[in-house]
Amino acid sequence: MSGINEDLLKERSKCTFNVEELTHFLDGGKENTLKRKRQEQAIISNKDELLGSIPDEFLSHKEKYESSVKKAVALFTLLRKIDNRDLADLADYKNLLGSVLGTSISQDGSPFGVHYIMFIPVFMSQADDEQKEKWLKRALYCQIIGSYAQTELGHGTFIRGLETTATYDPDTQEFVLHSPTLSSYKWWPGGLGQTANYCIVIAQLYTKGECHGIHPFIVQVRDEETHMPLPGIKVGEVGPKMGLNSVNNGFIGFENVRIPRKHMMMKHAKVLEDGTYIKSKNNKLIYGAMVFVRVVIVFESVTYLAKATIVATRYSAVRKQSQLKAGQPECQIIDYVTQQEKIFTAIAGCYAMKFNSLMLWDTFHVINQQLHQGNFERLGELHALACCLKAISTSDSARFTERCRLACGGHGYMHSSNLPLTYALTSASCTYEGDNTVLLLQTARFLVKIWRQIDTVNITPTISYLKTVSAPGFIYKWENTVEGIIRGFQIVSMKKISSCVDIMTNKVMSGMSQEDAWNTTSIQLVSSGEAHCRAIVLSTFHEGVLKASRTMSPPLAKVMQQLVELYSVYWALEKLGDLLEHTSISKSDVEYLWSWFERSLSNIRPNAVGLVDSFDIDDVFLQSTLGAYDGRVYERLMAEALKSPLNAEPVNQSFHKYLKPFMQAKL
Repeated sequence: MSGINEDLLKERSKCTFNVEELTHFLDGGKENTLKRKRQEQAIISNKDELLGSIPDEFLSHKEKYESSVKKAVALFTLLRKIDNRDLADLADYKNLLGSVLGTSISQDGSPFGVHYIMFIPVFMSQADDEQKEKWLKRALYCQIIGSYAQTELGHGTFIRGLETTATYDPDTQEFVLHSPTLSSYKWWPGGLGQTANYCIVIAQLYTKGECHGIHPFIVQVRDEETHMPLPGIKVGEVGPKMGLNSVNNGFIGFENVRIPRKHMMMKHAKVLEDGTYIKSKNNKLIYGAMVFVRVVIVFESVTYLAKATIVATRYSAVRKQSQLKAGQPECQIIDYVTQQEKIFTAIAGCYAMKFNSLMLWDTFHVINQQLHQGNFERLGELHALACCLKAISTSDSARFTERCRLACGGHGYMHSSNLPLTYALTSASCTYEGDNTVLLLQTARFLVKIWRQIDTVNITPTISYLKTVSAPGFIYKWENTVEGIIRGFQIVSMKKISSCVDIMTNKVMSGMSQEDAWNTTSIQLVSSGEAHCRAIVLSTFHEGVLKASRTMSPPLAKVMQQLVELYSVYWALEKLGDLLEHTSISKSDVEYLWSWFERSLSNIRPNAVGLVDSFDIDDVFLQSTLGAYDGRVYERLMAEALKSPLNAEPVNQSFHKYLKPFMQAKL
């Protein structure tokens, strides 16, 4: 297999901008690109050891786990050699996570994922200095492997309802962890099945007969030498899933398991030797780790969607199907406007979420520093922002990934395309670390609170538009511009929030309880949370591109602006019902939007392959027969099919054992 498909070569020759320039921008600078490539090259040079000879889909569940552990150990051994900085700083840790997520060899997750994405960040945000000194370095260098146990069989998003208890015994200065019911067993922690030997456990804290709510505890699960579960601990794996089968999700139950007092995370809240409880300055600080994880998930969604768009775009340039005009050769399917609508909107969505992920990280970093200084003013804003961006980025990633899979026809159904597994991963992210519906309701709760105090409360940056578009004398007329679309979405958001508040107020005035008023209005509340997030995503993408354009070459700046236009018009048409209900958009405006949308697709057409090439994901990490850089789709599909164990022999034993007797039996 040699050479690059001619159609892909032609596509790359049409590109109007410098692909390398865009790659450097996405990486945050040329130096970061070079560093990433050095790291990737070290992995690529060991790809035979990291990938194995048999594709994962041909392995049993047990074999897949064992293979994933082998690969994870090999991969993280390499990463440890490549990047051995002091990673206790969150800024450096973000870079490590980028490499962990970006250079993942396993298509189906890693048993070390939760160790890096949750276990270690909890130490960073919840452990006091003494605890960090004892545990953090060991965790960073994988001398211990950790997990994070919060969700239970009977409780997920409603963490205040968790049943696992940690009762303090002052006589021995220990906490007694206990699972009082089957539904209190922790369920889903990644790596906990057979991999992790330590775990952060979220439990209801009891001391002096009083419950103080949920708190995090460090618990040793297995012996460090033998790896056998410790007394009183029942631990195992949850079994096969739709995806993420290499993650080794587990369950754990406790039967009066005793841990030392200093195994409670004590950076914020404390329990003294006599059992006295010292509460945190702000009880919401315990949720900091969850906010951080949601930030990571937004980054993760961008990576997944980038892979899907690369596969679908390159395949669409190679695949030929039917004739646009009689007598002409079959054309590339990327020339069909219906195909462009599926793929190009996904590309624009990926770039939009990239800009928003960077904004979310910067916001998290600023507010996190404020929290450490005792300033909690923007904590609610951060929580609401992380909730809605996690919900929208994951749902959009799943939506667009599935569209990319469908755009690849039957071949997109093949495991070897890597689209089914990518969709399974994006779909899973819509429910883990907060169900998206519940997260949008949490955003709506924040918005309702702000709206009721809009004239008196300090308005923080991401909600400042609410005051602008609701100010007395503010006049808005629909404009067919990106700025006009963004303002329209801001008005939709404001009016939906205002409407929800009015509806709930009227219900309470008529005698309904606050709780019932909230529940019966919850569909509208979810819609208001999404509308708020759509306004943020659009404005962040637009403003981010405007700012970046100042340092970009004119050709690249033009293409980025075209992506913003495509994304904005796409969502205006998708949310046309909301715009018709809440803004002054007219029938002629809608007709203009459709023609603008068609022009936007046409504008992106010459640069589609260049835009996905700029993600610069090597074939070793993409692992797709349809999306490889050389475009040799059919050769790769056949080569991958021949790896099937069923093709190792011309006649399978089942023929002689079952088929032949059945076929030759006399009726």
